Amino acid sequence: MNYANIKYTDIANGPGVRTSLFVSGCTHHCRECFNPETWDFAFGEPYDSEVEEALLSSLEPAYISGMSILGGEPMEPANQEALLPLYRKFKERFPGKTLWIYSGYCFEQLTDPGYKRAYTAFTSEILQLADVLVDGEFVAEKKNISLRFRGSENQRIIDLRETLKTGSIVLSDYSS
Repeated sequence: MNYANIKYTDIANGPGVRTSLFVSGCTHHCRECFNPETWDFAFGEPYDSEVEEALLSSLEPAYISGMSILGGEPMEPANQEALLPLYRKFKERFPGKTLWIYSGYCFEQLTDPGYKRAYTAFTSEILQLADVLVDGEFVAEKKNISLRFRGSENQRIIDLRETLKTGSIVLSDYSS
């Protein structure tokens, strides 16, 4: 897996100050995407153990609220296996910090074992480790710059803990 960028003090992609990893590779190709260069799975730099340790080390200060994973598309099957060890280490080392994942796939697609475009052997565990899923493709006709933490009105900010507990989609408090 490659990554396009890391922002160590990001305030745009989740609450508080966060470390954000922008992975490479996306098959959605949303019109007016703000990161079209990340569609290419080979774009950027290789993601390796040194990069992973730098990410985890950046999360140590108390003022860092958590980690956000964006893209490209972190839930592309090719990216899921590479990211799962990072998510496990993050939750083990920083249980009080939140993990946000941005995906063009909808929650319903990610939880459907028959939807092979996104569902893999790793998807369920990833969703259990994450706290919030911002789901849905960016839709240019629904672009709204006044929304917090998302680009278009069709995208949802899902509280994964509550959603998985109740079996029904529960939107995060950040959705309003």
